[in-house]
Amino acid sequence: GKWHMGVNCKSRHDHCHHPLNHGFDYFYGMPFTLLNECQGTDDPELAKSLQDTYWFYTQMIILAVLTLLIGKLTNLFSVKWKIIICLAICGLLYFISWFSSYGFTKYWNCILMRNHDITEQPMDLEKTTSNMLKEAVSFIERNKHRPFLLFVSLLHVHTPLVTTEKFLGRSRHGLYGDNIEEMDWMVGMLLDVIDKEGLKNTTFIYFASDHGGSLEAHRGNAQLGGWNGIYKGGKGMGGWEGGIRVPGIVRWPGVLPAGTVINELTSLMDIFPTVVHLAGGAVPQDRVIDGRTLLPLLRGTVQHSGHEFMFHYCGVFLHAVRWHQKDSGTIWKAHYATPVFQPEASGACFGRGICPCFGDGVTHHDPPLLFDLSQDPSESNPLSADTEPLSDTVTRRIGKAVEEHRKTLTPVPQQLSPHNNIWKPWLQPCCGTFPFCWCDEENNKA
Repeated sequence: GKWHMGVNCKSRHDHCHHPLNHGFDYFYGMPFTLLNECQGTDDPELAKSLQDTYWFYTQMIILAVLTLLIGKLTNLFSVKWKIIICLAICGLLYFISWFSSYGFTKYWNCILMRNHDITEQPMDLEKTTSNMLKEAVSFIERNKHRPFLLFVSLLHVHTPLVTTEKFLGRSRHGLYGDNIEEMDWMVGMLLDVIDKEGLKNTTFIYFASDHGGSLEAHRGNAQLGGWNGIYKGGKGMGGWEGGIRVPGIVRWPGVLPAGTVINELTSLMDIFPTVVHLAGGAVPQDRVIDGRTLLPLLRGTVQHSGHEFMFHYCGVFLHAVRWHQKDSGTIWKAHYATPVFQPEASGACFGRGICPCFGDGVTHHDPPLLFDLSQDPSESNPLSADTEPLSDTVTRRIGKAVEEHRKTLTPVPQQLSPHNNIWKPWLQPCCGTFPFCWCDEENNKA
């Protein structure tokens, strides 16, 4: 499915970020992410505000060249041809440099790979659902006689909401509901294969989302990005509950009783130590591992999550910290930075398309905004010394935890820097002779 961790570092074929370079034995899916550009029907999604800025400057350069050209030809003012030609060439190079990053997104980024080989460029979204499902089923059948790890990262419930004809109009909740119906069907098909192959009681299955609903995703008046219930905020917001609180569903009939509900906060980082635990291995001891194995909590041998503090980031910026105070059972949450909503009371950043992590789109709080999530899960009533006698003590304790946490961090290069995000032709995966990158190996095989 969706890898979204990149492919290459220094050359088109080094595959340094590829799944096969990070412990996986087999890969089929999208190395990047699903964008509106892949479907080509909605507004461009990739760095939309940045594209608008680039296009504005391009228009300014065109206007300057035309003004100088008209002035020269009508003798309104004297200007050398050399200056006009230089400005026109610089403008053209500027346009090519940014348009090549965003104008050809469908052909550069919307691709499918099997291991290191590109099978579709651009990908055919009409067939992607059946291709993904076929690959996952085939993987289970090939590996049913030995232990295996299958990670299926579905393209569903992500804009654009690519839904096959069979599921369109099924849900009362519009296209988003239809998309969920199809995802549900895909998950059901995978569970059926597990059952059919006699693996039901020996297979641990974990199903979750990586973030809350995207509030800014709209087409006209239609909401395309889901709904976060009572929780404030949404996708892209590192601190508010609506962006980070999602359900997890676990199935392991031979070991875990059905119908159990565990109201404890865990993290997707817990998957790593859980899988290591299941495989009989040991997590590395030479670094801090943020995750905790889920098995004691799921089996009921412990009553509480192993996380006392959890640190919620937006990009590389720490936005919020939660503290599960073990002796009282209270769950405190301190916000050090929150996004500036547009409009103010909307709970989302409609003006920007997605909330920023830093800069003028963020409000910093000193002292931090403090909430008691056990009493106020929708984060509506910030606490103060007047309303909560423990607020200063709690804020100080969380601040101390942040200091201890920061000592464990190793600085890494900023992956989302402008330099890392600009298109680099020498890194572009291409299944033909660059720049003619078109192929459809799936249909050729068929």
